[in-house]
Amino acid sequence: MKSKYRTENYRKAEPATLKEAINRMYEAYNLKRKVDEGTIIGFWPRIMGKPIATRTTNLFFKDKKLIVELNSAPLKQELILSKPKILELFAKEVGSGVVEDVVFL
Repeated sequence: MKSKYRTENYRKAEPATLKEAINRMYEAYNLKRKVDEGTIIGFWPRIMGKPIATRTTNLFFKDKKLIVELNSAPLKQELILSKPKILELFAKEVGSGVVEDVVFL
């Protein structure tokens, strides 16, 4: 009787690095996008700088859109004008396709 689980696809002749193994696990369990989203939220102060991070009240993702709640109207206006540059920074950090748009509230 054949097993429904095929092990030959999971075993490689060469050992994998830890990074490769983790990336394969993310892909197998469809976690890559969630991890990338968490990376952007976690690195928000480093990517955008401390002055912007201290005026940010909430960050979350919805349908590949990063929703950013701010407590400063002038900063919100300035960030809206800088949206292409911000998307470029995110693409450099985690790759393209993770954040398709940024909405400032």
